[in-house]
Amino acid sequence: MSPRTRTGSSPAARIIAAVADILAFIIVLWILMYLLDANRSNGFVQWVHDAATWLAGWSYDLFTFDAAWARVVAGYGLAAVVYLFIGHAVAGRIRR
Repeated sequence: MSPRTRTGSSPAARIIAAVADILAFIIVLWILMYLLDANRSNGFVQWVHDAATWLAGWSYDLFTFDAAWARVVAGYGLAAVVYLFIGHAVAGRIRR
């Protein structure tokens, strides 16, 4: 029995793509919470912030826009796009 499904996708490729999607979702969720001024003393909001900051540690302070919201969107958004791009590119290579 082949490890590939009818769609040509391997289980490893699906897992890698799903992990990339989840990581990007956490970062985008933080961006939305920041823009909507979520209560930072809430435990869930704090967890999302901490996770997004850890995931985007290399990019969240990369840009120096004057507006704080622009720094958050650009810095964290870049990390989300990179996770999606790399994760899905790796998954695509595994499928071949």
